Amino acid sequence: MAKTICIAIQKGGAGKTTTSVNLASALVAQGKKVLLLDMDPQGNASSGLGLKRQEYQDANIYHVLIGEQSIQSVVQNTQIEQLKIIPATPDLVGAEIELVDLNQREYRLKTALATIKNSFDFILIDCPPSLGLLTLNALTAADSFLVPLQCEYYALEGLSQLLNTAGLIKKNLNPGLHIEGIVLTMFDTRNNLSHQVVSEIKNHFGDKVFEAIIPRNVRLSEAPSHGQSIFGYDAKSIGAHKYSELAQEVILRNKPQQENTFNQNKDEKGGYLNV
Repeated sequence: MAKTICIAIQKGGAGKTTTSVNLASALVAQGKKVLLLDMDPQGNASSGLGLKRQEYQDANIYHVLIGEQSIQSVVQNTQIEQLKIIPATPDLVGAEIELVDLNQREYRLKTALATIKNSFDFILIDCPPSLGLLTLNALTAADSFLVPLQCEYYALEGLSQLLNTAGLIKKNLNPGLHIEGIVLTMFDTRNNLSHQVVSEIKNHFGDKVFEAIIPRNVRLSEAPSHGQSIFGYDAKSIGAHKYSELAQEVILRNKPQQENTFNQNKDEKGGYLNV
């Protein structure tokens, strides 16, 4: 059965979709069968893997969430043989409103994914940069969540909000939810602040921080405009090398004998992991 990992941070520009696309591709390169689920109305993960919107305008995750189609019917092939994708369109903005009045609104995605989890090794969910009903559905459906964290000061505030939300979801909706890890992105070796953020995050979260640190890399930025992951665009780049390292760490953390736990440091008011 697939391990479902939600890739989430409500701050835009942290490398969330870049991580979703390239981690999925890297896992395939490691011999895994992967489904990438695009839950962001911008649909960047879909276009970043070369899909054309007219190909899935009438068959995407929006139609699954509102009950118009089965999840099997909206799975699309990509240029990478063992990588499938469920695309997204701007219609998802409307789903945030339509879901409000539906029964079991927080569990719509979890229920749908249960029917296809046996077909994959990993399911990665690329969330929108917000903490609305779409992200709520993703975190409720996931086994764990992975946080891409840009190496800058304000990113720490976004991390705190996400961890508080994840703690509430764990308590009320998804008891098995745990943090997969934090991957540091857009690291600039010439910037002292980048080094300070790395040091602070590692001191605070310890082994929850992945060893692979994703640098600022022009090739990573260029790849989506060509409808390719970094492995199709420039497999020899430093970006491809680091995402390969990240995939190896994810696989290692999910070996059967290893257990992930959601280490919760409650403050005196009952909050979770205040940064």
